[in-house]
Amino acid sequence: MDLELKGKTAVVTGTSIGIGRAIAKMLAQEGVRVVGVARRKELLDTLVAEVKAAGGTVIPVVQDLVAEGAAEQLAKTAVAELGHVDILVNNAGGSRPLPVDAPDSDWDEAIALNFTRYRQVTHALLPQMIERRWGRVINITGKSEPEGLNAAFAAKAAVHAWAKGLSREIGKHGITVNSIPPGRIMSEQIRRNYPEDYRKHFAEEEIPVGFWGEPEDLAALAIFLASPVARYITGTVIPVDGGLRRYQF
Repeated sequence: MDLELKGKTAVVTGTSIGIGRAIAKMLAQEGVRVVGVARRKELLDTLVAEVKAAGGTVIPVVQDLVAEGAAEQLAKTAVAELGHVDILVNNAGGSRPLPVDAPDSDWDEAIALNFTRYRQVTHALLPQMIERRWGRVINITGKSEPEGLNAAFAAKAAVHAWAKGLSREIGKHGITVNSIPPGRIMSEQIRRNYPEDYRKHFAEEEIPVGFWGEPEDLAALAIFLASPVARYITGTVIPVDGGLRRYQF
């Protein structure tokens, strides 16, 4: 299928490893010029080299999105590099388990990274999408079945509510907004925190398809949602989890 992405432009945050890196590479393979954002320059440099060798383009931007004013600065940098931004993939974030007596500063940091920056980068780029009457916003979020107190879960739930509301406001401008909560996707952090025997047992007992996903499994959906072909899909939350979640909707 021709996804009609050639010549489009995109910003992908959190591209040094895992899901963000896979999405950036796959977009570039489809002919999209990508601004890849991450904190670790050395990993961004290897991404740029890999994509260039395959004939694609990723422009590296080293930026810590927790910093105040980072969202507005990123939007300006991206437009300066690309001319305009068609696609935004909000992916930067991280798990933040907290004790009940955690200070407000810990909550503030988690909400800033996992919700506020998503909102700020999106709203900073929306005017030029509205002007061009086309855009795609894709949020990589998180599960809605928390097994404990984790500030990232609360933040990602906020993303789902905000994205749904936003989709109602901007659909008339040809802009879609969708969210993808990952299931158990293999990553640097997963390999570090969960031994292989645990992963195997968990997959056999809890994941209907019987294995942990790879970043490319989620990236495939993100690329489709980023395309003109997905014009009638907006305001959704679509898990990529091998059937792990137990709720119906």
